Amino acid sequence: MKQIFCKNTKISYSDTGKGGAIVFLHGFLENKKMWQDLAPELSKKYRVITIDLLGHGESGCFGYVHSMEENADAVHSVLSQLRIRKAIFVGHSMGGYIALAFAELYPNNIKGLVLLNSTSKADGEERKKNRDRAIKAVKKDYMGFIRLSIANLFSPDNREKFTEEIENVKLEALKTPLQGIVASLEGMKIRKDREVLLHLTPYPKMLILGKKDPVLIYAQTLQQIEDTNVKLVTFPDGHMSPIENKEELKEVLLAFFKGI
Repeated sequence: MKQIFCKNTKISYSDTGKGGAIVFLHGFLENKKMWQDLAPELSKKYRVITIDLLGHGESGCFGYVHSMEENADAVHSVLSQLRIRKAIFVGHSMGGYIALAFAELYPNNIKGLVLLNSTSKADGEERKKNRDRAIKAVKKDYMGFIRLSIANLFSPDNREKFTEEIENVKLEALKTPLQGIVASLEGMKIRKDREVLLHLTPYPKMLILGKKDPVLIYAQTLQQIEDTNVKLVTFPDGHMSPIENKEELKEVLLAFFKGI
């Protein structure tokens, strides 16, 4: 694993393969290992960059709030170091919010965008209250918060089917420091609505959703791509498509990349 320093903070990343650059951004409580099953296959055809976002994995914390824009700046620092001018971005959940912030801040660096179990919409009032509840919960019972949070990302049908995978995701999540968790919750809570990017940007875009996603209500999430040229892919499962729909996801991504 490699690293750079952005604002005196360590940012950890991996860089494998040759070809057009694909940047993978993981979700909340995850890290770059989320892509360990996808990256080896894709790096046969592409240059695959995976990055530990602020306060996750082996990357440090900036402060008490990690805004989506600060995360985007950290990602930009990595790409500048690697002299990558244009890339396709794949963002899972929170990683999608950060990919959108990057797209707004650095529009000339985006070649294509995949929102994976993610949304361009800002948090509504109820969701913001839930973020505040989550901050209190994790401060009170860190271990309990992690265990419950991870299990709740999978569709109810899959919680027994993927017991080993869920346990592995929990173990990785437990490497996330309390400060990183709280700072990310605060950052997601205040993020901007960026639906306009789905309507006005010229590059290819794809939205991948789970029909039984416990986090994002499917029908509501669909509304943001009405009257756009965003390609929609729907899987039958939950919020964790990289695990619940691993093989199908690989095929969908390869087809999307090939068309760019």
